[in-house]
Amino acid sequence: MLRLVQVVLASAPQRDYFVITMEPVVKTKLVRIGNSRGVRIPKPLLEQAGLEGEVLLRLVDSGIVIEAAKPERSGWSEAAAVLRDREEDALDNAPPTAFDDSEWVWE
Repeated sequence: MLRLVQVVLASAPQRDYFVITMEPVVKTKLVRIGNSRGVRIPKPLLEQAGLEGEVLLRLVDSGIVIEAAKPERSGWSEAAAVLRDREEDALDNAPPTAFDDSEWVWE
């Protein structure tokens, strides 16, 4: 898909530039993989999208979107750091109960 974009440079206010850009659209075919179907995605497109390993497939009105899968627990360490900075990082702030008052005997 071609798109016409107007660019106005702050350093040259008297000049407008029109740039034709091309969105990365690649036509490919579905291939048989056992009882399923697959899509061969060119390497440059994979690299530009940052896709490798596991991906997520999401159904939308116009087709299927392929997204990079975030690793499990991604962002947890940053969230824990924020909690620590706010001094909200205690694991259990519940008040003790009668169950906690007696000593446990392990048999």
